[in-house]
Amino acid sequence: MPAELFILRHGQTRFNAERRLQGQCNSPLTTLGERQAHAMGVTLKQHIRDIQQWRVVSSPLGRTLQTARLVCAGLGIGNDHIGIDARVQEVGLGQWEQCRIDEILASQPQLQQLPDWYLKAPQGEDFAAIRRRLNNWLAELHSGDKLIVISHGLTGMILRALLLQLPYEDIWQQERPQDAFYYYRHGGLKKISVPPELLASNVYQ
Repeated sequence: MPAELFILRHGQTRFNAERRLQGQCNSPLTTLGERQAHAMGVTLKQHIRDIQQWRVVSSPLGRTLQTARLVCAGLGIGNDHIGIDARVQEVGLGQWEQCRIDEILASQPQLQQLPDWYLKAPQGEDFAAIRRRLNNWLAELHSGDKLIVISHGLTGMILRALLLQLPYEDIWQQERPQDAFYYYRHGGLKKISVPPELLASNVYQ
């Protein structure tokens, strides 16, 4: 396990705003999403003493790379600090990708009773595969590693659950914020919210 780990979700995207599922397809950040990403970087800077000791790891999907670049700008470091690892990319949602959430749930109302309904997508990635790739990534980390991970909503929940060894049913009770991130150290997890003033429209240009 790494010594310290910050876990971030990408900023709001066009599909997020439209309530569409993205999975492993992509849509760009909205203006709000750009502000969220930059503000997370600025907030991170207040919690990191020596940024040169830290590595930035991003999912390869466009929205996370866009977020990672803005996080680096907020941290005051270059994009050359960003490494890419497909194992922290979003859950594959198969035939549901790009579909509206309300239309999926309206056509299959039984899904509304299932907290993990995302994983029921036809031709989607199953939980065992997601857990395997995340555990494989965690197993390669060293005890002295300090990482800033730019990931996704569902993958981020599962990653945090693996770190905390949460029961399966508790995974889906977690939050998926885009204006806050999580700090993992010594088996504990702390949520860190972005100060509201950093999200003001005149802060990020």
